[in-house]
Amino acid sequence: MSKKNNNDNDWKERLGMVFSTNPDFEYDYDEEDTEETLPPAQQKLYVSLDKKGRKGKVATLVEGFVGTEEDLKALGKQLKSKCGVGGSAKEGEILIQGDFKEKVKELLLADGYKVKLK
Repeated sequence: MSKKNNNDNDWKERLGMVFSTNPDFEYDYDEEDTEETLPPAQQKLYVSLDKKGRKGKVATLVEGFVGTEEDLKALGKQLKSKCGVGGSAKEGEILIQGDFKEKVKELLLADGYKVKLK
């Protein structure tokens, strides 16, 4: 018995599908999560300071990143290490602990991103 390499038996990919009475129905696998990461020259990032929900502590926010979650996390890791602080990267937003607005702007400009301060 040979193992199928196509998605006919991959039931996890069809969790949203309920039932079809059409005998010729073929499930269309959407690849919504495969968003391409734009090159740095085509990205416009916004750098701002934020205190909301942080008990008065300041954080630097980088918004406007268009790309995959892995690339966002890689950029966040690079910025955090160069600033020497902690933070997070999720949902298209990078959070750097502390007031590093100018330093983050310089780092992003050096990598080829278009940056605007808010």
